[in-house]
Amino acid sequence: MALVIERLYHLRTPLVAPPRLLDEVIGVTRASLPAADVVNKLADNSVLGRVLASGLRSVIAEPRITEPALRQSFENAGRSAVHSLERYLNTLGTIAAAAPLLGLFGTVVGMIEIFGSQAPNGGTNPQQLAHGISIALYNTAFGLMIAIPSLMLYRYFRGRVDEYQLALELAAERMVPHLMRFAVKQ
Repeated sequence: MALVIERLYHLRTPLVAPPRLLDEVIGVTRASLPAADVVNKLADNSVLGRVLASGLRSVIAEPRITEPALRQSFENAGRSAVHSLERYLNTLGTIAAAAPLLGLFGTVVGMIEIFGSQAPNGGTNPQQLAHGISIALYNTAFGLMIAIPSLMLYRYFRGRVDEYQLALELAAERMVPHLMRFAVKQ
């Protein structure tokens, strides 16, 4: 539950890719490159802000930057951003995959215990055996109760990260020609 709550909080649109941020950045940089404190504010704004700030910093640091170098700067920042967005998703996927196996393991151990506790001289009570089997199957049920929601949430978060990754890529692609206007021609 803690992983799900953490991901629900950190994968909200205002924290990752605010809808109007790209247009605001393009508007602010229409005439000139912003000062360092504005770029730092942008980087602290959101994940998309960090990616856009990396491109701005590259152009500010190297006025003679080439388009491939600027694209590489955006790509590196994007990789780092996507890595942070994917945080804990592997753990959630592992829980979804391992929970049914752990439930099955508990069931098998319970069944071994049930059959091992039966009288060796053949005097078995079918009602006790059925009750023991039903108790042993609780492990499988609990494993599935954990695995099914975990898998659904893993897939949901995976889809969100993929959407955000596309949004970051499109924003960077839109910023490259805009920032190349400020690069000094060689």
